[in-house]
Amino acid sequence: MISKKNSILLLLLLFVLLPIAFMLHFATGEIPISWSSFHDAWFSFDSTNTEHLIVREFRTPRFVMACLAGAALSASGLMMQTLFNNPLAGPYVLGINSGSSLFVAISLMTGFTFFKSDFGIVSSALIGAFIFGLIILGLSFRIKNSVSLLLVGLMLGSFSGALVSVIQFLSEANSLKIFTMWAMGSLQTVHTDQLGFIFILFLLGIVGSFLLVKSLNSLVLGETEADQLGIPIRRVRLLIIICTALLTGLITAYCGPIAFIGLAVPNLVKIIFKTQDHRILLPASILLGSSFLVLCDIIVQSFASQIPMPINAVTSLIGAPMVIYFILKRLA
Repeated sequence: MISKKNSILLLLLLFVLLPIAFMLHFATGEIPISWSSFHDAWFSFDSTNTEHLIVREFRTPRFVMACLAGAALSASGLMMQTLFNNPLAGPYVLGINSGSSLFVAISLMTGFTFFKSDFGIVSSALIGAFIFGLIILGLSFRIKNSVSLLLVGLMLGSFSGALVSVIQFLSEANSLKIFTMWAMGSLQTVHTDQLGFIFILFLLGIVGSFLLVKSLNSLVLGETEADQLGIPIRRVRLLIIICTALLTGLITAYCGPIAFIGLAVPNLVKIIFKTQDHRILLPASILLGSSFLVLCDIIVQSFASQIPMPINAVTSLIGAPMVIYFILKRLA
């Protein structure tokens, strides 16, 4: 365990990493934009200026969504790992992402016109994440073995994937194309005028997560010990699921299913900080998750003209080796 002083210094370093990632992200696009144009785009906006439009409608929403998605998925992964006392737990592995994907598939590829609005898609993703989260939570009372629970989560993902395949087979070509593009993951589907609504929901989930820090620290000791300390276990479990479903469903709705962020980043933070204190782990996961996804998007933009890649592919290419490393480290 590193000292409190060193933990604070590392947190400050992660905080400084984010503006550095922003500068790299801003300078990566195919069309070079000067910093003066970036300033003018926000303080002296000219709708006829191409650079101003690029800054406001493309560069800024993309960076903000990378930050919010990385933070939300990392915080969700940390809470799930603590709740199930398993470093391999996460919204993707335990099927919560799959629940969001299934309900979004229903909203995009069926004839229900209400579900084709932005609010309808977000609602579908949140409901799907919450329902699958409750299923996993209910099963966790019966299945005490963490490996078995992870297998059940994978089976839930396979089951929902099969249902999505049936819906895809029966859907129209245009709806199928929209869902396929969404499923690949993208940070470029959000418009500037949507950021306010997204940030409000994100803030609700993150604030809820910070309010659960004391309970999360108690759960590290085990549910029996946490109960003896006066922690209302059932209520805390439900609140964790709600926060995780809110954050995961929100990001999945707007960016598609993004793999490995919620699994890899919290484990990396634990290795760096060598602590189980969520007063440190939660802000560190949020900061590192934001910077990590921004850096992944920099890779996407760097190769966009040669090899177009969805963000989900890049996070998987980087995250999968990290997860293998964590497993080997635990076995060593």
